[in-house]
Amino acid sequence: MGAPRIGLVDSGGPADAMQGACLFLPDGQAEARPDRLGHGTACAALIARAAPGARLLHAQVFHDRPVTSADRVARAILWLIPQADLIVMSLGLPADRAPLADACAQTQRAGVAMVASAPARGGPCWPAAYPGVIAASGDARCGWDDLSLLPGRRIGAWCASPEQGAAGMGAAATGGAAMGGASLAAARVAGHLAAHWPEARHHPELWLAARAAHVGAERRGVPA
Repeated sequence: MGAPRIGLVDSGGPADAMQGACLFLPDGQAEARPDRLGHGTACAALIARAAPGARLLHAQVFHDRPVTSADRVARAILWLIPQADLIVMSLGLPADRAPLADACAQTQRAGVAMVASAPARGGPCWPAAYPGVIAASGDARCGWDDLSLLPGRRIGAWCASPEQGAAGMGAAATGGAAMGGASLAAARVAGHLAAHWPEARHHPELWLAARAAHVGAERRGVPA
């Protein structure tokens, strides 16, 4: 097996990247539309930078606003399962919902890896809080090639943090979009896995943890 097939549950991508994509609406599915928010495009750019050979497929759950539901995310996951080796969700929902939990359980049974955003501060969010989902957080200590192992089984990664300065590449690495935090960290973690596929596919969370350059909580203002 060569480069992985990666499903992005997000806001889509540019028009030329939307072939085969699907838009998930509150009342059903529709033909995907170009990314109006730029979020999915930025996350896809990070993954493509790390693993140019990876095939990206967009499951659009955001369109005009950065608002979605557990049901829409669950339906997107189920649609991606037979098509993807890795599903990336640069998003987090504030409550556990049965359809989302079931979709993630089905993903695990199918042997498809999952990465989701887990903000560094605040309470748990889903789907990152489910067992078997790799929870990704931004870590200002991490340069582009770095990973960290954070409390609560979270994987820390580059997230366009200002602390990284020019070396962090900022908006240039995300196609010009000024974004950061756990959203970009999830995409960056997915890029690490994709760049080392199929070596990383069997136990992806352990593979990432074994490569952590930093262990323990990030401490703002303290040199790494």
